[in-house]
Amino acid sequence: MGAGVTEHVHRRTRIGVLFGGRSGEHDVSLRSAESIMRALDPERYEVVPIGITREGRWLRSPDPLRELQSGTPAHMEMAILADPGARGLVTFDVGGPIAASEREAPLDVVIPALHGPYGEDGTIQGLLEIADVPYVGAGVLGSALGMDKALMKTVLRAAGIPVIDWVSFRVHEWAARPDAIIVDVEATCAYPCFVKPANLGSSVGITKASDEDELRAAIDFALTFDRKVIVERAAIDCREIECSVLGNQMPIASVLGEIVPDRDWYDYDAKYANSKTELIIPAQVSPAVSDRVRAMAVDTFKAIDCEGMARVDFFVARDELAVWVNELNTIPGFTSISMFAKLWEATGLDYPKLLDELIRLAIERHGTRSRLKTGR
Repeated sequence: MGAGVTEHVHRRTRIGVLFGGRSGEHDVSLRSAESIMRALDPERYEVVPIGITREGRWLRSPDPLRELQSGTPAHMEMAILADPGARGLVTFDVGGPIAASEREAPLDVVIPALHGPYGEDGTIQGLLEIADVPYVGAGVLGSALGMDKALMKTVLRAAGIPVIDWVSFRVHEWAARPDAIIVDVEATCAYPCFVKPANLGSSVGITKASDEDELRAAIDFALTFDRKVIVERAAIDCREIECSVLGNQMPIASVLGEIVPDRDWYDYDAKYANSKTELIIPAQVSPAVSDRVRAMAVDTFKAIDCEGMARVDFFVARDELAVWVNELNTIPGFTSISMFAKLWEATGLDYPKLLDELIRLAIERHGTRSRLKTGR
């Protein structure tokens, strides 16, 4: 075996981990990235941490995660160029980009551990597509649909997948006809209802409204996070069931888990602060409901055009006679104790091996797309 071949066989896969970002879920992203980087096998992977500040500046340093957590980044600015020839990072010195001969080696795969806008919504995915860099998770379309809760529900309902009733509107519509929107919400959703920014996750900006005054205040609050709001009917007397999905063309579903919050509903503090919220894995549902929910999770994944991974959240009536999809998350919380990872662990795939599989799926998807013709 020649020296060049031996070197290729033993070269570690270079993994860029993107985290932080211009999102209300910035802190959640840091937690996900920390868990991912700790779990990646150093014998197999060379990890390249890429931090993004709340202002959107990309930074490269020995420990960008700690710098973002401290709020005092001292770094060299860098970027991923939309240039297939670069296939990775370009660092900028004071006078401009450094010489090509001094650039870092290309990235083999990027893991976007970014939650919310500018990371989970198709924007980063579009950049990576143009740069021709393989990446973990859904593509541009699936990411965009998965991020916008209103569009997601529209697509799912058109596909015959049950969803909770909703009303959505934009900031200019609320400014022009607030009373008409209130009437529409009361007719469609009734009280109590949940008011959400349409393009955020992790329960950021969500409020439960029990009357008109609370509804108006909740809408104003949600519009501080997003230009678009969705109001959903409350799922009364339901259980919150979650299912993880993994794959590209042939996705598979995990066992189910149940969220039992220690408060009225599963808010940000119940997810990330000290709380007594209980995660029950596997969820104690009948075999028929388990099969139905797992099949619906895969159908939802396909309808939204997802790839790689997703977590699908459901409401299941306590009498088990009805099931609704609540939402799909294309980049779910990704700590080792997050529901996505715990469901796969219960299914037989531990956290490090889950990351291995996601990286494999990213490379597989990139190879499939690379073989497509771009002209006649």
